[in-house]
Amino acid sequence: MRNQFYYQRNLPHWIPRGANIFVTWRLFGSLPQSCLQKLEAYRLQLERITKPTQEDPTNWQIRKRKNLFAMFDSMLDNSTDGPTWLKIPEVANIVQEAIISKYASLYKLWAYVVMSNHCHLLLKPKLTDPTDLRSTPIAFSEITKKLKGYSAREANKLLDRTGMTFWQDESFDHWIRNQQEFDRVVSYIENNPVKAGLVQRPEDWQWSSASERIRRGWEDFKVLS
Repeated sequence: MRNQFYYQRNLPHWIPRGANIFVTWRLFGSLPQSCLQKLEAYRLQLERITKPTQEDPTNWQIRKRKNLFAMFDSMLDNSTDGPTWLKIPEVANIVQEAIISKYASLYKLWAYVVMSNHCHLLLKPKLTDPTDLRSTPIAFSEITKKLKGYSAREANKLLDRTGMTFWQDESFDHWIRNQQEFDRVVSYIENNPVKAGLVQRPEDWQWSSASERIRRGWEDFKVLS
């Protein structure tokens, strides 16, 4: 398909060229089987709902996917089972450093947050050749592989669990359709610690883009890399 690139892990994904991507990664085993079963049951329930006559089929699928994600993310925020390695400041720092510094040359970073058992990012892959606007974007799968691979290795070293699985292989990702959705996703990401009852203001959460902009002395919203 023209102006799109394709990648596959467990499920097929299409991402338009030049799109901003909202992605969520979670720790391996962060949700118990009972939660996964509830998610699957809810997915099947959504699939059985008849599409409203006037609604665009693509928008209908997106709306169902967003509903499923909202349930998924709420489960992560409220989970009392599974690992919470990212709650350890030194581990959270490793993930944050990978996101905002080590691999910043691969993408434009708009927003991120590192929670106790998952993280959210909003990014846009940069071009393989920054001097040629016709060059292809860096593959999202490559960005994911580098960020998750590095942070997993370094975190496991710190935790004395080298060689063990750190991140869940599959992740949630969604490309942003318009500016309104972009603004909603930024707010969603940065308000995650507030929604979870961890802080009162987004900028009070140390491992987030809201806090990083304060550390850089920025008053306005800017791309972080």
